[in-house]
Amino acid sequence: MNDVLVEIRDLRVSFADKPVLRGINLDIRRGECLALVGESGSGKSVTAHSILRLLPGQNVQTQGSIHYAGLDLVSASASQLRSLRGNRIAMIFQEPMTSLNPLHSVEKQISEVLITHKGLKKREARERTLELLDLVGIRNPQQRLAAYPHQLSGGQRQRVMIAMALANEPELLIADEPTTALDVTVQKQILELLIKLQQRLNMSLLLISHDLNLVRKIAQQVCVMRDGEIVEQASCTDLFSQPQHPYSRMLIDAEPSGAPVGVTTQTNLLEVNDLKVWFALPKPLLRRERSYIKAVDGVSLNLHKGKTLGIVGESGSGKSTLGQAILRLLPSDGSIRFANKELSILSQQLMRPLRRQMQVVFQDPFGSLSPRMSVAQIIAEGLLTHGIGNAAEQEAAVIRVLGEVGLDPQIRHRYPHEFSGGQRQRISIARALVLEPALILLDEPTSALDRTVQKQIIELLRELQARRGLSYLFISHDLAVVHALAHDLMVIKDGKVVEHGPAGQIFAAPQHPYTRELLQASHLSSPSL
Repeated sequence: MNDVLVEIRDLRVSFADKPVLRGINLDIRRGECLALVGESGSGKSVTAHSILRLLPGQNVQTQGSIHYAGLDLVSASASQLRSLRGNRIAMIFQEPMTSLNPLHSVEKQISEVLITHKGLKKREARERTLELLDLVGIRNPQQRLAAYPHQLSGGQRQRVMIAMALANEPELLIADEPTTALDVTVQKQILELLIKLQQRLNMSLLLISHDLNLVRKIAQQVCVMRDGEIVEQASCTDLFSQPQHPYSRMLIDAEPSGAPVGVTTQTNLLEVNDLKVWFALPKPLLRRERSYIKAVDGVSLNLHKGKTLGIVGESGSGKSTLGQAILRLLPSDGSIRFANKELSILSQQLMRPLRRQMQVVFQDPFGSLSPRMSVAQIIAEGLLTHGIGNAAEQEAAVIRVLGEVGLDPQIRHRYPHEFSGGQRQRISIARALVLEPALILLDEPTSALDRTVQKQIIELLRELQARRGLSYLFISHDLAVVHALAHDLMVIKDGKVVEHGPAGQIFAAPQHPYTRELLQASHLSSPSL
């Protein structure tokens, strides 16, 4: 059919004779958005990567056909694929930090696409690069041209990736979890941008996402994948109004829900007053005054025992810097009182005994777990560091805490790469719990997980909090997750607190315009807004 841009028929992919895709059939039409949804490991990304023959390794077997504008990509030559990649077919990858070259500036990476495929001169490429950075919402794009990936926030890196993909106005854009690492306001901007570009360029879009709210807003057709097969294919309207397959219904019902754990105590565990983290900029040659980046600028907060304080804001607002400063992982000015002890005056040596009471669960469970250590070694490391128990007692503690986070203790002899993202995050939580802390800093602990797994992790965190009386500092850009877990809410913008109070009260009636903007972007605003 003339309106079909990509036609996939009986696509089968195996890795070392292990089937990954089992006979995929789908069409991507011109100007249409087709969404692939499903849990991690369902085959969504393998399907997308197969289109451009980007599957890694020597032991990949591919059968079937993928026709793009009459060309079978499965049998296409290397030169034919090079002329398509980044030009007529572009891709936005899920993890920008591993996709961007750490040795090249933003300008070089974007302009390289324009010079290679469009033949632009350096000056023309720079002007187009500035247009693209502005288009995807990078503030002060002129200042970002010379920046390297490590100097950008996660959201900014993802926007650079999108700018690179859009540089040549492709016919087909493959977006593999394009908004996973982005704030809700930026997600909204990117969503609106993709819709606008799709309509203006009559661009086809293959969207891979576990965010069903995103899929509902942009897709015309949806394919639900499970275990390498398409279990349901329907229009977006039909799928969300009348899902036919039980698995589709489970995905739709997997939105974070429930209320925070009931707490009666009002005992203060953590008190922070006028906390500041300023980073000095290089001093200009002829100026006396030094300028600063005020990452955290005069923040004060209280956290009671057994409660959760949700800290929300956009990338670069200072959320993670605040959390690290509270745990004394970054130098800061101001008062930090934890368990009636003033931390700001303690040396690192005096802080060490308190570290077991203050633990962290990071955003990326794969990056925060050592690939060279077994699960047992990872969890027991803190016990060894603090000299807690003998070998038998440490092994018993590892077994006990693995059971507590819902994992079979027999997995303790395996390694992180053998587990899914949700399982790795449970291991990270177990590592924090084994020291029996009073406070856990949770820095975007669910952002990289499927909605079904997010729901499980939220329920686990609530259960652990109720059983152990834990206090959480919960940093997230996902307000649906915060709504299900936090007792109190703090909204941060440019290092300053713009709103702070009971979470239910703020969600129901936000006072600050920035808070209302966040809630509206996340579809959690009240009807009156």
